[in-house]
Amino acid sequence: MTCSATSAALLSSKPGLFSAPSFNSSLSISRHPFSLPVPKSFNGHRKPLLPGLSRLISLNRGSHSRRSLLVKANNSDLPLVGNIAPDFEAEAVFDQEFITVKLSEYIGKKYVILFFYPLDFTFVCPTEITAFSDRYSEFEALNTEILGVSVDSVFSHLAWVQTDRKSGGLGDLRYPLISDITKSISKSYGVLIPDQGIALRGLFIVDKEGIIQHSTINNLAIGRSVDETKRTLQALQYVQENPDEVCPAGWKPGEKSMKPDPKLSKEYFAAV
Repeated sequence: MTCSATSAALLSSKPGLFSAPSFNSSLSISRHPFSLPVPKSFNGHRKPLLPGLSRLISLNRGSHSRRSLLVKANNSDLPLVGNIAPDFEAEAVFDQEFITVKLSEYIGKKYVILFFYPLDFTFVCPTEITAFSDRYSEFEALNTEILGVSVDSVFSHLAWVQTDRKSGGLGDLRYPLISDITKSISKSYGVLIPDQGIALRGLFIVDKEGIIQHSTINNLAIGRSVDETKRTLQALQYVQENPDEVCPAGWKPGEKSMKPDPKLSKEYFAAV
């Protein structure tokens, strides 16, 4: 894959912005635990499932006992689903203008779909980018912002946006394209291919508390599904609004959910 537009501009760097020890100072969020319900059968774990992880089990008592699992990772393991999304501030192109995007500014306001792609002026990338843009209103209705990221400069992004779709361009987009020309953002999210200097097709759903709730990473030749991204977002929002329920495989709004309990879950299985 090659880039036919200039990448002559460098972003102004901010010392310590992406380094792991500075996450807490750059994110103005409440560090209260985010609880995920799990069945009692999880009690048998005596050793961590993954090295370097510590697990805190808390007991909530209601109509029936329910245990919740809080996953915490070492800095070297971030980003991990269930942990704070690495903050960043970078230049971007939106509405054919240069703007500044800071991830933590969405905290307490919106969910964020953050997706990485390899390079501008390539082949699979424009199909994904325009697909998200064409369906932006559907995510907007779910109180969600979309952010695209690549290692190209803002000048390359602008040139691509100004290129007609029939000529391999993007045309106007309804969300920002972020320039990660220093590769700091891609590295902090674990999607950078070091020997190629480009990002894998990583996609992260960050909730309103700034927590990564979902991630997928595709290899360079495999495009992503807008439908599945939206379905996953809807499932996440549902279980956050209904913490005593979980969503089974392929769940969509309006379909039956499940109680994470050996007895209560039988109601779901009896109905399917």
